[in-house]
Amino acid sequence: MIILGIETSCDETSAAVVKDGRRILSNIIASQTEVHAPFGGVVPELAARRHIEAIGYITEQALSRAGILLEAVDAFAVANGPGLVGALLVGVNYAKGLAFAQGKPLVGVHHIEGHVCANLFENDLAPPFLSLVVSGGHTILIEVRDYNVYHVLGGTMDDAAGEAFDKVARLLGLPFPGGPQVDKLAQQGNPHSIAFPRAKVGEFSFSFSGLKTAVMQYLAKNKNFNAADVAASFQQAVVEVLAEKTIHAAQKFGYNAVALAGGVACNRALRAQFENVCTSANLQLHMPTPVLCTDNAAMIAARGYYQLQQGPQKNWDMDVYPARMTAQGDK
Repeated sequence: MIILGIETSCDETSAAVVKDGRRILSNIIASQTEVHAPFGGVVPELAARRHIEAIGYITEQALSRAGILLEAVDAFAVANGPGLVGALLVGVNYAKGLAFAQGKPLVGVHHIEGHVCANLFENDLAPPFLSLVVSGGHTILIEVRDYNVYHVLGGTMDDAAGEAFDKVARLLGLPFPGGPQVDKLAQQGNPHSIAFPRAKVGEFSFSFSGLKTAVMQYLAKNKNFNAADVAASFQQAVVEVLAEKTIHAAQKFGYNAVALAGGVACNRALRAQFENVCTSANLQLHMPTPVLCTDNAAMIAARGYYQLQQGPQKNWDMDVYPARMTAQGDK
């Protein structure tokens, strides 16, 4: 089955062609970083406008790179939430038009579940497994019981991990996007130089707003602070909590495999921390390459493939769900 995936949930316009849910034939991503950098964050209206400008060209590129015609596509998959409402509408309406014109099935994909499925391309991974999705807007611990059965164990109670990275980056005067800048600066610092707090909230819940506040208070009290040490110590506080709760969940529920996903899964300290703790706990660790950690349409097509195994879908009345902050739960 050849699926054309479309992803426009935030500030990446992406189209991809995927075969049988596992083989990427093309995965084209257009970034808007330069557009939003002067504002220090993503401006929703600008993001939607850029998606409108790029979606047609990006889709044509994806088909060309895959070496197929639009008529050869068997089905279409599009991210319909969560995300920015204007951005999501661009992708969903474009996908509806393509599917309707071709008379082919169309499926709406939950963005978070798409991130989980990014692990299926490069790893010999099959359910059941445990997945931690860490991105700018989400920190969610998910049981993947089967290809179409997802169960949320816990999520963030306030700031997502990626959001905390971005806020700390601004406190340190680092440019947008902040997360990668903190990661880069932290390589020069001592991760154990500052004892930032680790929030203890619920068995499988996360909280990073207090940590962000602690960093802000530290900077206010220490005018001659070492920025690299602050970045490294903050980063260490985040990755330790993420790893500790994930390993606890894997051991409690008897999972042998753990999968990282989401944009923050590119973070070097997070990947190293998980490699260490999973080795110690005798758990298999799966991590996508960085390009598949960030928002991309290949992951949407992969998730759509398994949804379509339940039967053809039209979904002409599909809506977007910008505020849907957790995975869809048991299905």
